[in-house]
Amino acid sequence: MPQTMMIFLKPFISAPSSSLWSKSNIGENSLDTNVKICKRAEVVCQGMLAPRKFMQKRRKVEVFKSAEDEADQKNWRKMMNEIEETGSAVSVLRSQRDKNKALPKDRVLGSLVRFKQLKKWNLVSEILEWLRTQHWWDFNEMDFLMLITAYGKQGDFGKAERILGYMNKKGYPANVISHTALMEAYGKGCQYGKAEAIFRRMQTSGPEPSAITYQIILKIFVEGDKFDEAQEVFEALMDMDAPPLKPDQKMFHMMIYMYKKAGKYEKARHLFSLMAERGIPQNTVTYNSLMSFETNYKVVANIYDQMQRAGLRPDVVSYALLISAYGKARREEEALAVFEEMLDAGVRPTQKSYNILLDAFAISGMEEQARTVFKSMRRDGCSPDLCSYTTMLSAYINAPSMEGAEKFFRRIKQDGLEPNVVTYGTLIKGYAKTNDLEKMMEKYEEMQVNGIKANQTIFTTIMDAYGRNKDFGSAAAWFNEMASSDVSPDQKAKNILLSLAKTSEEQMEAKQITGCTNELIVDRIPDNINNNDEDDYDDDDDVSGDDEDYDDDTDAKESILLGEKLDQLIISGSAAISDVRK
Repeated sequence: MPQTMMIFLKPFISAPSSSLWSKSNIGENSLDTNVKICKRAEVVCQGMLAPRKFMQKRRKVEVFKSAEDEADQKNWRKMMNEIEETGSAVSVLRSQRDKNKALPKDRVLGSLVRFKQLKKWNLVSEILEWLRTQHWWDFNEMDFLMLITAYGKQGDFGKAERILGYMNKKGYPANVISHTALMEAYGKGCQYGKAEAIFRRMQTSGPEPSAITYQIILKIFVEGDKFDEAQEVFEALMDMDAPPLKPDQKMFHMMIYMYKKAGKYEKARHLFSLMAERGIPQNTVTYNSLMSFETNYKVVANIYDQMQRAGLRPDVVSYALLISAYGKARREEEALAVFEEMLDAGVRPTQKSYNILLDAFAISGMEEQARTVFKSMRRDGCSPDLCSYTTMLSAYINAPSMEGAEKFFRRIKQDGLEPNVVTYGTLIKGYAKTNDLEKMMEKYEEMQVNGIKANQTIFTTIMDAYGRNKDFGSAAAWFNEMASSDVSPDQKAKNILLSLAKTSEEQMEAKQITGCTNELIVDRIPDNINNNDEDDYDDDDDVSGDDEDYDDDTDAKESILLGEKLDQLIISGSAAISDVRK
């Protein structure tokens, strides 16, 4: 049954992205009138996050050539499901063989191609290693190239070296594919020096690097923070009178990301303009890369509008970035409007995009709306993860409703999840804000009993809570406890301890403990503890879903707020490297 939700819009400094308020949602003219006259509009959303038709499972109608073809297709799918379930391909393939009859080659080849498309390189390498020992399979040069490519994608440079050495002994000529695969293996194995050595050798003595080689070496340099080397390679391609090849779209994307990673935003914007000058086509990934490092929601919305005016269709990453920008600005109404627009556009939300919307409401303590999002996730097939649960916990804390937070914390365990340091830190932060030091320490001790070590944020939170309750001695003790626990106090912790010192004796002790001779501008802990612990969440799923422009080889770090780490989801598109066999 549709749910009614009341939302109060904040006064607008400027109208949000024009695409947010389409006629299908709210009358544009009436909205402008209300904002101009009342400066505050009341909007009733009927059926918030109502399910869309495209999200409903539909049974596909398949047409087979014959009964024999139908049986063969079903057997192949059954075999693939068995491989997925067992995690081992060879045992299943062996069981498929009939007595005294070899396994059909087309079925093996189909499995290899499918696992390659799914980027399940561990299964690809397992099948190929097995095929090397089978007399009925003619293991040729292309199989060796696919095998070394699979090892390269996994970062297994030891096995990649072994295969390349065997190919040389067998007399196979030097090949750009095999050398690029070995280079990528070194890069993924963090052997950046060896990867660069192969690249330089290819430049001087061959085989001549291809566009994919350049894409991968730029990615390796950027991931290894070798920014000067990446810039040198890129500028060489740009400046040479007759370069072996010209920088392509993916190279530009990687360099934009590099400048973003280095904090050189103006250079990133310059490269964006240079793409148009050089005739390099800009796509959705290009605009996503720009949106990823902007912090002002107006700027993000403007880039989003530019992308649409350029005739490009936003993808799930585009929507996630805009939702995140509005959420961080505490403009949860606009964040919801963007999410609804995404659903209306037929873009299937991912778990990460749901978490971002959930956080938009959690920041403002809108627990009822957060609960609606939380329930919608499971309904739409995006099962909440620990990130979702912890974000929902912060919604109760920011409401504030510590009773609701405590009940939801117990639910986390009931649902089969184990709270981590961020989850405990969120609850500890909540009790610290309400000055309930007894409950705060109770959760701290419970965390220790469960074998979870406190991080810098938790120590600083406890230190600050005691200091604000006029117990400077305990605050200083917790600062020392932080240092003795192999957690180096950062400048924020030092500043807070200095700010807690009121008497001259306390100030002298604080300066002695922190090693600061001058008082510093105090930067207090943000209300949401999760900003400081985003690396506690790892998720290999690509936020882009099934979009081929995104390479799931790039690790996507997920946080509660999915803020600063969201750029890694974006650059997974711009850093997408085609398979070296292509």
